[in-house]
Amino acid sequence: MRAEHPGPDALPRRTLGAALLAAGLCCTAASAQEAQGTAPGEPALPAAATTESAGESATTSADGAAAREPLFQLEVLAPAPLAELVRRHSELQRFQGLPDLSRAELERLLLTAPDDIRALLGSQGYFSPTIDLRLVDPPAAGSTNAAGATGAAGHTVRVTIEPGPQTRVAEFSLVLHGDVLDNPEAQQQRSQLLQAWSLPAGRPFTQQAWDDAKSQALRALARYRYPQARIVHSLADIDPASGQARLVVELDSGPAHRFGATRVEGSERYDTEMVLGLLRLAGVRPDQVYDEGLLQLAQQRLLASGYYESAFVLIDAGSDPAQATVVVRVREALRQKFVAGLGASTDNGARLSLEHVHHRLPLLDWRAVTKLKLERRTSTLSEELGSPVDELGWRNVLGAQLQRQEDQQRVTDSQQLRAGRAQLGSRQDRQFLVQYDRSQTTDPALAAQAAAASSVSASYGWTRRSFDDLLFPTRGQGLALEIGAGLTLSQENHPFLRARTRWQGYLPAGDDASRSGRWSLRFEGGAVWARDDSPVPATQLFLAGGEGSVRGYPLRGIGVPRADGGVDPGRLLALASLEWQLPLWIDGRRSEWEGALFLDAGAVADHSHDLDPRVGVGAGLRYRSPVGPLQLDLAWGAQRKALRLHMSVGFTF
Repeated sequence: MRAEHPGPDALPRRTLGAALLAAGLCCTAASAQEAQGTAPGEPALPAAATTESAGESATTSADGAAAREPLFQLEVLAPAPLAELVRRHSELQRFQGLPDLSRAELERLLLTAPDDIRALLGSQGYFSPTIDLRLVDPPAAGSTNAAGATGAAGHTVRVTIEPGPQTRVAEFSLVLHGDVLDNPEAQQQRSQLLQAWSLPAGRPFTQQAWDDAKSQALRALARYRYPQARIVHSLADIDPASGQARLVVELDSGPAHRFGATRVEGSERYDTEMVLGLLRLAGVRPDQVYDEGLLQLAQQRLLASGYYESAFVLIDAGSDPAQATVVVRVREALRQKFVAGLGASTDNGARLSLEHVHHRLPLLDWRAVTKLKLERRTSTLSEELGSPVDELGWRNVLGAQLQRQEDQQRVTDSQQLRAGRAQLGSRQDRQFLVQYDRSQTTDPALAAQAAAASSVSASYGWTRRSFDDLLFPTRGQGLALEIGAGLTLSQENHPFLRARTRWQGYLPAGDDASRSGRWSLRFEGGAVWARDDSPVPATQLFLAGGEGSVRGYPLRGIGVPRADGGVDPGRLLALASLEWQLPLWIDGRRSEWEGALFLDAGAVADHSHDLDPRVGVGAGLRYRSPVGPLQLDLAWGAQRKALRLHMSVGFTF
């Protein structure tokens, strides 16, 4: 699949001519030469030389000697974004590092500088600039080089730029070829291509925006039904006099594709039928219209199953489009593996984790996962047994857990046994569980310690995720519901009901979310209904505070207040969070960093009239790491009147 028609496709009608043809309306060539340290027609710089911004040292010797002063100063008088562009990417900036540059050579180089600067400005949509270059002599007499010629040292090259009006898109034409043009089933896809075009009439024209718009249109066509789609022609017709751009893109969809038979490669330890079943669960079935999203979902299901270290799902490009062969390439995980990990968090401090996985227990053929996690405040030992996934995506589960939590002086020891069925997916989870809980809380500050509480309960959980990206969500929402009923076993047998719900959504903060950012909203609520004297185990009750809850407060630091200043878990939970996430742009390009401003509020109580919200407000940074967003937040706890740092990695819902 080709993503671009070769050669420049943004052509001004009048004044720029060959200069823009050579530059391709972008600074790619300039950037490449900058990386190599050479200017067109000039000798290469020494291998140890590096180029820096104007006014700073231009070269550094290989042995670490002090950096040499630039031969001349570069002064750019222009609007801030354009001035920075010229300072960083123009040929003049690289000329500063040339050794023994004479004034006469510099004057000759200045003759070609305007064309280079026009190409840079053209990449930002300014095609009719006024450029004035002047060579300003130093206050004192010029220095003399070894040959007796006047050198360029001490001079200033002053560039004054009046960019003129920025070119805007006047017309846009999308021309379609191939099956998509006449296929009645593709009518909606044709409409979506036009509606999703990201550079409509009235928008400023830049080379980056033009390239992005073409790539997005091609991706939108190739994602569904037409994997062989390609750009056959594209043109940006620029009229510098009127400041208008007329855009044309021609896409050839190629033939429509449907999934056919499946070929599995690399399956040896585990049954091939498991792979086929996971593909069917993802929606990859014979005669289904080609959907890249389904292939990605199938790939995620294979990896999430734990039986495969790597998995790739694609179609055979040489097969019949009407029955395209689905190729699954897997590398199977070892039958057993042992994983040790070290980590840290601002809530729980240092962390040591040990995990053993046996994918096929003898005789039972189930998978067993044993985990030990040791943290500053929490220690957990758990065991889970799970059967292979059936054709509907369900599996049987058995689990046990021992846990010890320390919150200030309060220590909670809990035990849990559970059995049920679970259906886990990338977009939707469901589970039915029968569970036994036992917990005991001790506190040296209390004269009388509470007796252990235990219960048996049955619950149903449902989770639905509709995010645009499960690793780095920017749009969409997720909803989780849980409801159950139980019976206390210690002291007296009392029935109780328990419910909990979570919702998180992402909404654009403006028309262009890449500039204006997005809103992240989160709500959570929970309740346990029982008699006031019912000994419901602490593991069935609620606490709040910490990362993912109310920032600015310790982990599990919000609960039912006690007279000694501590907190106990409560029967009611209410949380809300509002966060503004703003992408950060560097040198005119969107970076991997984002800023955030947030407001959290949450309360825990035994009765609704006792709900007293705790508020946290602050700012943070986000980074797109390979394993998900890295979040660093500094929050002020309004009731605590103290700052608290929170750090986490990854997105889960």
